[in-house]
Order: sequence, then C-alpha cells, then structure tokens
Amino acid sequence: MAPENFNPNGNASNLPWEDGVLDSLSLVNSEKAVKEVIQQPLVEGIDDHLVEFSEAMRTVSKVLRRAAEGKASAQAEASEWKRKYELERERNRQLENKELNSNYTVEKGDNSADHLKLMSETDEPSQFCNEKNGIYSHEVLRDRVHNAYSNVDGKLIRKASFKLQWYCKGEKNDQHKHDIVSFEKGNITTAERSSKQICLKWESPPQTVLILTKPNSTSVKVICAEMVRWLKEKKLNIYVEPRVRTELVTESSYYDFVQTWKDDDGFLLLHEKVDLVVTLGGDGTVLWAASMFKGPVPPIVPFSLGSLGFMTPFHSEQYKECLKSILQGPISITLRHRLQCHVIRESAKTEDETEEPILVLNEVTIDRGISSFLTNLECYCDNSFVTCVQGDGLILSTTSGSTAYSLAAGGSMVHPQVPGILFTPICPHSLSFRPLILPEYVTLRIQVALNSRGPAWVSFDGKDRKQLSQGDALVCSMSIWPVPTACRGDSTNDFLHSIHDGLHWNLRKTQSGDGPRDS
Repeated sequence: MAPENFNPNGNASNLPWEDGVLDSLSLVNSEKAVKEVIQQPLVEGIDDHLVEFSEAMRTVSKVLRRAAEGKASAQAEASEWKRKYELERERNRQLENKELNSNYTVEKGDNSADHLKLMSETDEPSQFCNEKNGIYSHEVLRDRVHNAYSNVDGKLIRKASFKLQWYCKGEKNDQHKHDIVSFEKGNITTAERSSKQICLKWESPPQTVLILTKPNSTSVKVICAEMVRWLKEKKLNIYVEPRVRTELVTESSYYDFVQTWKDDDGFLLLHEKVDLVVTLGGDGTVLWAASMFKGPVPPIVPFSLGSLGFMTPFHSEQYKECLKSILQGPISITLRHRLQCHVIRESAKTEDETEEPILVLNEVTIDRGISSFLTNLECYCDNSFVTCVQGDGLILSTTSGSTAYSLAAGGSMVHPQVPGILFTPICPHSLSFRPLILPEYVTLRIQVALNSRGPAWVSFDGKDRKQLSQGDALVCSMSIWPVPTACRGDSTNDFLHSIHDGLHWNLRKTQSGDGPRDS
C-alpha cells in the first residue's frame, strides 16, 4: 500500500512517487529537507542513547542467532536419531524374517517340535513374566555368522534354540520394570526398580554337550567317564578336548563315539555346534571354557571339583539330577560380563592399528613385573583424565572377578550381575588412592607414561602376559558377549553361598547374651 500525505482539510493525498513516478521538484525538496536535518545540532545525550540502542540490538541479534543455531542443531539431532531408529527397526525386521524363513524352509525333526513350556516351581504361570518382556537368544547371544546347523556323523543337526526371560516372584511384581526416567510436571522420577532373576527356557531340546575338565586329576577323570556314559544313554552328542578323548579311548574303545576337534577351524566353530557346556573343576576351568569362545558362549554348567569355586555351585556327586533338570529346563542363569581388551603400540599410526582383541572374565592386570621401579600409568575414562597410577600396578576387573585378585588388592565384592568395571590399584604409593567402580558403558585407556622409568606388563585372566613399553596403551571396554552360567538356586543365593563358604565372610563367634544391658 502506498504511503499517503494528509492535507490541511484532513483528506489524504497521494505522494508524488506513487505509481513509480518520481517528481524532480519533490526530489529536490526532499534532499533539502535531509540536509537541513543533518545540519541541525544534535540533541544533548542522543549519542549515549544511540550507543545503548546499538548494544541492545547486537544482544538481540546474538540471541536470535543462537536460537536459530540451537533449532538447527536440534533438528539435525532429531533427524539423526530418526535415521538410527529406522535402521534398527529395519535390521530387527530382517532378523525376524530370516528366522521365520529358516524355520519354514528347514524340515523340523521330532525333537524340535517339542517346545518346553515356561513353568515355575509351583506350576503357576503368574510366577514368570509375560513373553513380551523376554530376551531372545539372538538378542543377547547374537553371532555375526548365523549357522544353526552342524553336520555330525553325516547327520544335519539343528542347534538348540532358547529364550531368556525375567523370572519374577510374587503377583504384584510379575512384570519386569525398566529404569525409566519421567519428567512429568517438572519432577524427575524413576520407575520402580526390582531385582529380577534371568531364566533360560529351551525352545528345542539341546542335542550336543561339550565337557571340559581340569587336567591331571584322577577324580575328575572318573566323573568325566561316568558322565559321558550317562549322556550317551540320553542320546546326546558329546564333545571333549583332544586330550580327554585320548584318555577315554585309551581306557576303553567304548568311547570311540566321543567327538573332538582337530584344528583351529574346528575350535573356532564350536559355538555353532555346542548347545551346553559342562565344566568339571574349579573357577580356572570356567575361565578356560569362557576363553574358548571369542563370540557367543553357550550356557555353562559348572561342577565344583577344584580347590575354591565362586562360579561352581553344582556338586559333582549329584550330576545326574542336576543335568536332568537343566536339560529339561527352565533354569536360572547368571550373565557374567566380560572385558574386551586391545593393546595399542606407541608406534601405531592410528587407534585402529591394534593387536587382536582379548576377552577376560575375571580381570586384566597391569603391573611392574620384575622392574624395581614404580609403574607410571596414565588412566583415561572416555577421553577424560582419571589419574596417574604410581605403585605396583592396576587391576581392571569385572564384577565376576571382584572376588579374585581385585579383592586381595582391597577392592569391594560385587554381585556378578551388577554391570560395572572395578578400578583397583595395587599397592599405590598414596594413602588417598581408593578403588573405584565405574559404569559398564565407559571405555578405559591405560597408557604407560613416556617418562616412565621402566616398562609395564599386562596379563589377561593370569595368562597371555605381554610387555607394555613407554607410550604403549591398553584399551578396555565391556564386551557384548556375556558368559551365561547356570545357577543352583538363583544368582543372589549362589553369590552369597560362595562368599560364605569360600571366604568365610563375616564368620565370627556370636556375642553372648549374658552381661550388661541398656536399661
């Protein structure tokens, strides 16, 4: 709309430049008016007002620019999260379709049709959570290469499938409650947390069992031979180590049916054939069993035949009853987390130039070895500097390893299902250096300082000892492949029994009731 002038009578008249026509006389008059305004003296104090106004406009401009940048950043972040969500949903859909196709294209055997139902000890379905809260085997123990079939004696045998669920006690707490944060009405609250036991339900019966034994033990050899015969009667395929098969065949030709592996390729493919692992020994045998599987680990049933066992709740004298119950299912299990460790040499050009990763179930230890000098270790947590360790060394432990070397060095005992990494110094030269427990999602980097007087040595579950020179680093994070071990009762009861029986925790003579009392 064109601007208007008002004449003395109050009527509006069009400006001279209306409709794009500019009168030369009007232009001259306008220029004279501008010159007159410029030549007029400024009102006192107008400069200060202009400066204040300019500063205010700059502030408003900055605020608007920041708001625009924040909005753009939020939109970009929302787009990225949407893209990740769509990719994850598409990946899950492909996995489901792949499983459905494999189930329909492969002819099912008689045994695979018999699916075990999830039942509680009282046969009440309310004792267990709904199946929508279940954790399926391909979600927890997921492998990069999906091959559910193995060839045994010319027969195509399908590996047993299972599902993990939350075991719940009581009618009021029959649903697993996630740790959900709510921000309603400006108040931050979390959903009710409840401790749940993980339960394994066989969806098809296990058909292949791997038996691992403690070496150089006569009692273990006797139990192993008896267990092999009993499992053969149950028409199960049995794998043992090459050393054990040689011992069995030497004892009797009856054990010719026992299978083993011949090379590294067969060793690496065990997780595609084995449904269940049985260990006969102590915690060291369980550590050996876990180290055999670089990826997904089958459920492990540990029998106590060692000197000390925090992870071996089953008694070998009752192996028939225990295995019969486990083969039928459902069973309570403990998911024991493992650490994935990489060694990065100082000569590496990039962080990706690492040595082969090593998985540990108990702990990784960095110490000064035979050197008489203190270790000088620079510790970082997600690129944030933590501290410099000057002492005999440092222990990075899982919660399952909290009752091992970390405990001897002054660390706390932690329930194995608590997700965390124990940061325990070994004889630190500082009175204030106390152990830490860090969340499981962090990445730790331990680097030997360039000005360190000597090298350090690193060992993984007490094995594979390597030297770390100045500038070398060890990077540790939580592995995605846990070690599932069967429980005799449940995870908490087994843990408490282990520290009572193994360590005689808080064993003390009870105070007498006789004597003075509070009035």
